[in-house]
Amino acid sequence: MRLIDSAKLDDVRRITVLSAGLSEPSSTRLLADLLGEATRSALVQCGRTADLETIELRPLAHAMTDAVLTGFATGDLAVAAETVANADAVIAVTPVFNASYSGLFKTFIDVLEAGTLDGTPVLIAATAGSARHSLVLDHALRPLFGYMHAVVVPTGVFAASEDWGDNGAAGALRRRVDRAASELANLVVARPALHREDPFGDVPDFASLLGS
Repeated sequence: MRLIDSAKLDDVRRITVLSAGLSEPSSTRLLADLLGEATRSALVQCGRTADLETIELRPLAHAMTDAVLTGFATGDLAVAAETVANADAVIAVTPVFNASYSGLFKTFIDVLEAGTLDGTPVLIAATAGSARHSLVLDHALRPLFGYMHAVVVPTGVFAASEDWGDNGAAGALRRRVDRAASELANLVVARPALHREDPFGDVPDFASLLGS
């Protein structure tokens, strides 16, 4: 993966959005998109540009299983893990299964190398059919990312089925999305941009090799 030199683009912040939705279309992906765009807008207000990349975990399910069994990620899964490692912030959105995050979501987190999220600002979010599952943010997701040494924003975003009706996306849910996105943007701006050196920057060109 060719990386961006932050010395040239020091106002650009990479935001990686993880969506663990299983259906198509997915309310999890819908919430992920709302949070991503709200964060982009919040960063613009802070004078920063957001390079937003969304990773759908569903297509990586088989590769995750292989990685758990073999101990290393390959192909698109390896690219996804590297994208998370190179992110200035992560937005993590999962559906709720059995009062916790989904197995698909947790397996991706398990595949990440130790230290991947150290100090990384993370916005946590979840979707479910009923508001009674909203505590998953604090009893499951927040401890998980705390264990990963991430910096979790104070406001988590939960969306139940009723949040999408009667202008929910423009009402109470939208207010929660905007507040969480603003908190994430503030953390991103306060944190120095990752120094992303071009891994091929010091490789001499072919003419120089012949001349030497």
